Amino acid sequence: MFDLSFYSGKRVLITGHTGFKGSWMCQLLLMAGASVTGYALEPPTSPSLFDMCHLGEQINSVIGDVRDLKHMKAVFADAQPEIVIHMAAQPIVRESYRDPVYTYETNVMGTVNILECVRCTPSVKSFLNVTTDKVYLNREWEWGYREDEELNGYDPYSNSKSCSELVTSSYKNSFFQDSETAISTARAGNVIGGGDFAADRIIPDCIRAAEKGEDIIVRNPFSTRPYEHVLEPIAAYLLITQAQYGNKACAGSYNVGPDEIDCWTTGNLVDLFCRKWNNATGESLKWIDRYDGGPHEANFLKLDCSKLKSKLGWSPRWNVETAMEKIVEWSRVYLENGDVSACMRKQIAEFLSI
Repeated sequence: MFDLSFYSGKRVLITGHTGFKGSWMCQLLLMAGASVTGYALEPPTSPSLFDMCHLGEQINSVIGDVRDLKHMKAVFADAQPEIVIHMAAQPIVRESYRDPVYTYETNVMGTVNILECVRCTPSVKSFLNVTTDKVYLNREWEWGYREDEELNGYDPYSNSKSCSELVTSSYKNSFFQDSETAISTARAGNVIGGGDFAADRIIPDCIRAAEKGEDIIVRNPFSTRPYEHVLEPIAAYLLITQAQYGNKACAGSYNVGPDEIDCWTTGNLVDLFCRKWNNATGESLKWIDRYDGGPHEANFLKLDCSKLKSKLGWSPRWNVETAMEKIVEWSRVYLENGDVSACMRKQIAEFLSI
């Protein structure tokens, strides 16, 4: 686990800070005492975790587009970050089919722009580009992909993230070999947790169905994914940026995912949600299988995270059962108009105390 005290007073710039993962990252860094600057569009959903936790009032929150290089350079010049974590993206597979141009502009040129800002900002000592487990050429293998497997995502989202990995590698080789700045990428599995309100994601769909008292619609119950609580990859990102801050030899590309036992089918994941939800509420929530003829999505995907475990000593903390308990806890607080920010801080403290 990363050292929380390391981030006390550190100047950290996060792109995509108004999103689901970005909000959890901001809250954790605030608890660590970091000086946080965020650069992102307005929150991508309504409601949004970022707004309901009033995070914009606690950090230097800059509304901007990663495609706007001039604006981003000005923000870097003002913030003089030591650590940069790039999470801004168009992250939805189905949306990438609807608008591939925007997806590539954001995910590829956005990466070019932030790396250019890092190149021109000597204060940056540690940079991490957050991509996805979907960067790999998916061969529907039953074993986990390793970091040296071929990068060639199928759909526009996955492929744009493969391109983002290649852009990062090129910049690293071309401009940072003799620099003090360490450059890494992190390829995370399917992230779940309280406060995700995105469209076309299974856990938000479950919460919306529970709120309305409707059956949960599952498009592909037999697809297998490496599910992990949002705090798992965030802790891994902070471990990577901390490790390479003082030792460039720790830089590289890392898979961030659960142990193989927590690679679940979507149907089994929703079964678990229904069981946890019904046990907590006394309701009888259930799901139905309804394929809607949507675009291609991979059926089978696992990650081999041996590199992160052996090189940096990382290991996952919460299995899917525990993650689902935390999701149900947070969601019930939200639906009952409770203090979601306090629940968020409580769960972070529980995660860090293990």
